[in-house]
Amino acid sequence: MLQDVKIVAFTQFLLGPAAVQYLADMGAQVVKVEPPGRGAYERSWSGGGAWAQGVSVFFLLAHRNTRSITIDLKSAEGQELARRLVDEADVLVENFRPGVAQRLGLDYEDLRQRNPGLIYATASGYGSDSPYRDLPGQDLLLQAMTGLAAATGRAGDSPTAAGAAVVDQHAATLLALGILGALHHRASTGEGQRVEVTMVQAALDLQLEPFLYHANGGTVERPQEPLASAFHEGPYGFYECRDGHIALSLSPVKLIGEALGRSEELRELEDPSVKFTRREDIHRAISPLLRDYAVADLVELFRSHGVWCAPVNDYNAVLEDPVIAHVDPVLTIDHPEAGTVHLLRHPVRYGAWDADVRRQPPRLGEHTDAVLEELGIDAAEIARLRETEVV
Repeated sequence: MLQDVKIVAFTQFLLGPAAVQYLADMGAQVVKVEPPGRGAYERSWSGGGAWAQGVSVFFLLAHRNTRSITIDLKSAEGQELARRLVDEADVLVENFRPGVAQRLGLDYEDLRQRNPGLIYATASGYGSDSPYRDLPGQDLLLQAMTGLAAATGRAGDSPTAAGAAVVDQHAATLLALGILGALHHRASTGEGQRVEVTMVQAALDLQLEPFLYHANGGTVERPQEPLASAFHEGPYGFYECRDGHIALSLSPVKLIGEALGRSEELRELEDPSVKFTRREDIHRAISPLLRDYAVADLVELFRSHGVWCAPVNDYNAVLEDPVIAHVDPVLTIDHPEAGTVHLLRHPVRYGAWDADVRRQPPRLGEHTDAVLEELGIDAAEIARLRETEVV
C-alpha cells in the first residue's frame, strides 16, 4: 500500500524502529542509517538475555522490511551523503534527543529547502521546545512522570509499572499514524511538514479515561483489593482459583451468583446502584466463592452463563489459548545469521494487501553499496568512501 513511499530512518531503541516497521510492513521502502562499525544501539543490547546465535532479538523484532546503510554522520562528507539520501525521500524519521539532528546537519528547516515535500517525523521524550528536552526519554521514567505507575496496582503497594514498554510502543503507533496523516495531506496539497510525537503525550494518551475522569472531578484512587482499575465498577479484577487466577469484568453480581449457585451469599450486592460505591465489598464477597475451582472449569461455567471472564495466562500459556492460536500472531523466519527467529506479525489485516516479510532484518550495512548506487554513485567512489570510512 505504501510501495511508492521512500523513508530514511535515523532511528534507535524501540520507538523509532517500531514506528518505521509499521510503515515498512505496509510496503514503504525504508533505508535505516547506522554508524559504521558498531551499528545502531539496538544491535548491542537485548532484553531478557534474548540473543539468537549472537544477534540481538531487540534488533530483530523491529527491523524487518528494512535496508541498512552505514554512514559516519560525524563527518562532513557523511552528513552530505545523508542529505542526498533525504533529497530522494518522502519521509525522514528520527528519534534522536532534541538538538542532535541539527548538530548532524539534518535540521528540518535546511532539509525542507532541498526537499519541499519532505515529511520530517520526529519523536522524543518531552519535545524539542520542552524544559526537559535534554533529559532521557525512557519508558519507565515516562510511566513514573505521567501518573501511570502510581495509578497501577493496589493502594499501599509501591508504584507498579506496566509489564511492557507501553509508552514506547504507543508513541511508535502515534508516530506512524502522524506520518500517514501527513502523507495524505501532501497527496492533496503537495505540502510537506514536520510531525512530532512526544513520549510524555503518548503516556497521557494511554491514560485517556482515568486522567480525564480525574481532571473532571471523578474519583480515581487505587483500590485495596486487586481490582484492575481505579475507575470501573465491580466486579472488575483478578480472583484466585485453585490453580491460578481468573479475571472478571463488568458482569452483574446477580448473574455471577446465579452461575455459581450462590445467589443468597451475594444478594445484598446485587443492586446495580452499589456496583461502584461498594466495588471492594463485591470483590471480597466473590473471592472466597472461587478459590476451590480450577481456572478452566470456572471459565467454562462462567462463559456458559454469559459472565465476562478470562483466564490469567502467563506467556507459557498464551499460545495454548484457542483464540490466540486462531489469530496466529507469531511468524517464524530463517535469518542468515540468527537462524530460526519468532516475530510478531503486522497487527492489522488488510483485504487487499498482505503485510508479510519481504526483507529479513538486515545485517549491519548490508545494503550500503546498493543504496549508494541508487544515488548515482559509481563503484570507484563507493570504494573511496569505504577507504576513508565515511561509510
